[in-house]
Amino acid sequence: MAFTRRQFVTLVSAGGILGAAGCAADGSEPVSDTSLTYLESAFFTSLYPPSVGFYPNGGVMNNIADRLLYQHPETKQLHPWIAEELPEINQDGTEFTFRLRRGVTHSDGSRLDARNVARNFDLFGLGDKNRKLTVSEQITGYLRSEVLDDYTVKFYFEKPALGFPQATSSMNAGLLSDATLELDNTGFGPGNATEIIASGPFVITGEKLGTELVLEARGDYAWAPPILEHQGRANLDRITIALAGEDSVRVGALIANQAHIARQIEAPVEDHLLDQGLKIVAAATNGVNNSWDLRFQHPLLSDIRVRRAIGYGIDRQHILTTLFSPRYKMATGPLASTALGYVDHSEAYRYDPTEAQRLLDDAGWVPGEDGIRTKGGNRLSLTVNWSPVQPRNREQSTVIQEQLRRIGIEINIFPGDRSAQSAATLDHNIIQINSSMVGRADYDVIKSQYCSENRDTLLNLNPDTQTIGDQELEDLTFAVAQAASDEERAANSAKIQQLLIDKAYSIPIFEEPQVFGLQPAVKDFMTDPIGRPSFYSVRIES
Repeated sequence: MAFTRRQFVTLVSAGGILGAAGCAADGSEPVSDTSLTYLESAFFTSLYPPSVGFYPNGGVMNNIADRLLYQHPETKQLHPWIAEELPEINQDGTEFTFRLRRGVTHSDGSRLDARNVARNFDLFGLGDKNRKLTVSEQITGYLRSEVLDDYTVKFYFEKPALGFPQATSSMNAGLLSDATLELDNTGFGPGNATEIIASGPFVITGEKLGTELVLEARGDYAWAPPILEHQGRANLDRITIALAGEDSVRVGALIANQAHIARQIEAPVEDHLLDQGLKIVAAATNGVNNSWDLRFQHPLLSDIRVRRAIGYGIDRQHILTTLFSPRYKMATGPLASTALGYVDHSEAYRYDPTEAQRLLDDAGWVPGEDGIRTKGGNRLSLTVNWSPVQPRNREQSTVIQEQLRRIGIEINIFPGDRSAQSAATLDHNIIQINSSMVGRADYDVIKSQYCSENRDTLLNLNPDTQTIGDQELEDLTFAVAQAASDEERAANSAKIQQLLIDKAYSIPIFEEPQVFGLQPAVKDFMTDPIGRPSFYSVRIES
């Protein structure tokens, strides 16, 4: 069910998206009146938990798989879920013992017990190169698991890993059945969604390749996080997740009452939806801000004066004012103001094109005939990626492109789809500036973004020489993850934030929310702490 503008008009006149969504996977009549249609801007690419950071992936995993712990989206506190209680942690922070609830089963009837949980985390913590399944970026220094009895499991780490309890609460640690754990990377991909078996409140029962997933409520579900008011079976009977790649289609479907919820509502239409009686939900992502990361090992960015000039040449307030709504807050540092470890660095960022030009002059970059600066026969021309799932990302880059041209820097926006973008970002000879963000409600989020073993958005691990360019940054990322106390983790996170500023490695633009449009009849919609939708408690008011 992927929609173009023309198809949308046809669907409305023929009875609409809601009517189509209510059909069973075999084309029979609707099974109930509590079916919900959810429109996504992109289709899922993998349901292997460590790979569900991509929002369309996480939006599915968050609703089909339970976790050991539950993190409250507002307080960010951890609570029991499949674990009966919070884990027992040894004094060194290297051993974590979880006691599990009894009676929990996966949708194939298999038992969710200590052995199953151990198998899950052995895969997430160690990966499997033969099956092309990666290690979770949220689990650092994992050694092994130990099954103490049928419902008690212990995990061992080589160094303190105080971020591990929070990691067990994220959709990147969604618990899967033994049969699902046998799949390879392809088995977790599109075309195989109904093979992903877990213990959550919804089960994937249908897939139209590249366009639609159908999730149905599990009738015997009885192990929601105890802290939630709603318990037992999900209120909804069915969810249809449909691809609607064009912004206008998602908005049009909501206005025409042809969908219940749509993700990635762009800022210019928020007020229009509100005027039409619809609701807007903007969920914080609580992590590293939407930023331009400058790959300092590339020759054109090796001079800190050039990197600082880029920062001074970007008018972030103009970007926020012209492209976004008040739901998008100006970044005041590398981390969002709601993130764990956040330090306010408002004074470190200012728009000063005069200072930018002075720095470029001082660095020996001279304006050419077309205004773009050159030095030693090289043109100051840089390329940035763009992400179709980040809000107004191309428009943002286009505005910055215009701003930096005024000071003599040429910015090219790399063309291509998400797959092409992902491949290009691995090479600083192609992409010198990485536009990205990452959400996670834990101190370790800054490690996820900048460690060479994780996303390495700065390419601190030089792709040409395979050497670390800034060892201090690398060491600090591990120091955050491996500190023996939360106070030390916060202190090391603060050091990374200061380093990113002092060395002009990163230019944070704004705090990125996930913005949803909802029909007024949709009640009790929630997200997880980084903005993935949670449909468990949702109900539709007649």
